[in-house]
Amino acid sequence: DMLRQLPPRERLKVISTALPEIEKTLSAKPKPYKSLRGLWKDLRPSISADEIDAVRKEMWKDFPREEIA
Repeated sequence: DMLRQLPPRERLKVISTALPEIEKTLSAKPKPYKSLRGLWKDLRPSISADEIDAVRKEMWKDFPREEIA
């Protein structure tokens, strides 16, 4: 709205000043995303199949419960 209120010569001046910055922004390549794969690799090397089985057994030990109505 403010640009439309300016006289044509001033509008052209504003546009010609802003255009190189806009072109630079549009032509810039987007920054590549950093992969999340391996994000926690240094915290714990791996989880063994035995650990997975133990947790699974603990989770399902009370299933199905009889008191559910």
